[in-house]
Amino acid sequence: MAMDIRLPVARKRLSEAVTTENSFHLVAPGDTVTTDITFMRGHGTYMEDDKLLASVAGVVQRVNKLVCVQALKTRYNGEVGDIVVGRITEVQQKRWKVDTNARLDSVLLLSSVNLPGGELRRRSAEDELAMRSYLQEGDLISAEVQQVFADGALSLHTRSLKYGKLGQGVLVQVSPSLIKRRKTHFHNLLCGASIILGNNGFIWLYTTPQEAEDEAGGFVTNLEPVSLSDREVISRLKNCILALAAQKMLLYDTSVLYCYEASLTHKIKDLLKTEVIENIVMETRQRLLELEA
Repeated sequence: MAMDIRLPVARKRLSEAVTTENSFHLVAPGDTVTTDITFMRGHGTYMEDDKLLASVAGVVQRVNKLVCVQALKTRYNGEVGDIVVGRITEVQQKRWKVDTNARLDSVLLLSSVNLPGGELRRRSAEDELAMRSYLQEGDLISAEVQQVFADGALSLHTRSLKYGKLGQGVLVQVSPSLIKRRKTHFHNLLCGASIILGNNGFIWLYTTPQEAEDEAGGFVTNLEPVSLSDREVISRLKNCILALAAQKMLLYDTSVLYCYEASLTHKIKDLLKTEVIENIVMETRQRLLELEA
């Protein structure tokens, strides 16, 4: 029986200046956030005995005089314009129900999708009868948040050809608080794979398409076999994302690519080991700090 034996080695450490400048103010439920009564109470906090206390475990965030605590583990709270990756859970009359990691299922109306071929016209009874041929239970989609209802449910749309049904790839689920908000969440990485960083914590990894698909309407998927080299790249990317999430680092295109490059000296299966995770994440953090400096 083969055994994996690792000898103790001195672990690399960041400089004291780096660790103090980038330390976060973490609090647990019941901890005092501030005793200054001039601050306004935000999400994740409550007042007691003229003290602002945390109601959830997370990171303290201050915007001018507003103080809130962002939970490290939470459901997705959507905002208009967010990019999400979701799974179809139910086909209803003129709409689909979508699981987007929120407290309530999101809604994708039949009038909010592109018809096959990209044609623009009013939806008819025939379109309603053919809804299951477009999207059915279990299908993964990428979409944009169009509206937030009063009860917190989200209304989605896929009226752009970059949105729609997802084909072959890997879905990775992380906490929504770890996804960094950027101008774009669709990235073609230099390693040969593409990534969709959903604001809801669902990340989609897939092979970079050779040519842009047009007139697909968001429903045609590529079912050709994926090569072994592409599968290895996607597997390495997945393990890198899980490593960054385990160390509570923000996920965006640069951090994922730096972590991928730091992992190239290790085997893909070794990226699941605690020591390797700490080493590659520490190297990633150091490169990001150098980039900011």
